[in-house]
Amino acid sequence: MSAPAAEAPALPAVPEGATIVTLKIARFNPEVSEEQHWDSFQVPALPTDRLLNLLLYVKGYLDGTLTFRRSCAHGICGSDAMRVNGVNRLACKLLMKDMLPADGKPVTITIEPIRGLPVEKDLVVDMEPFFDAFRAVKPFLITSGNEPTRERIQSQHDRARFDDTTKCILCACCTTSCPVYWSDGSYFGPAAIVNAHRFIFDSRDEGAAERLDILNEKDGVWRCRTTFNCTEACPRGIQVTKAIQEVKRALLFSR
Repeated sequence: MSAPAAEAPALPAVPEGATIVTLKIARFNPEVSEEQHWDSFQVPALPTDRLLNLLLYVKGYLDGTLTFRRSCAHGICGSDAMRVNGVNRLACKLLMKDMLPADGKPVTITIEPIRGLPVEKDLVVDMEPFFDAFRAVKPFLITSGNEPTRERIQSQHDRARFDDTTKCILCACCTTSCPVYWSDGSYFGPAAIVNAHRFIFDSRDEGAAERLDILNEKDGVWRCRTTFNCTEACPRGIQVTKAIQEVKRALLFSR
């Protein structure tokens, strides 16, 4: 005898002041079909909710098969990057107060997986090509000589030179917003260049020339077309396009 099907959990009461939002979500399950389709869900939303809260509501009460990544829920881990109304965002940082219309009219939010990476299921993509590019630029401190007895001392001025690019959380929002990356996944992409920048301009590092040689290849910085998509998509506010231009200038002056 087969086990009885589990009953769906009872829906919680709609909070006072909530707006009913339609989430239109791209769905894909390779075990069922090779084609992507769309499902829509009606979800109550308060202005203080994050988009992640709404997705958790769908998974918890409406469709437990919905698949997406999330972890810290505080914009630090970068796990829940997705394409929201055509723009890459972190679901945990996107407040509903910024998406709900002031006149209270119905609103539909379209959610898709980030582009340029293979979709594994629903909103989950295979991040390995992204991390391959990250690892290729040697994103670690390269030094020679004896290790210091304490930390490697650096002035505040020298630290400020690359402070902006230390903020990267490897969410892939910038890289998967890049039209060049969409059309040719062999391009290193903005995130890899940002992480190379972080060490190229570190006064303690001795591997800048090696990284610049890597980024001077055909899939490196010269593929950038300065569309600023990456800068607009970064949830950490990194000036991504500026960092790429600085790496380009470093290449020109190093030759």
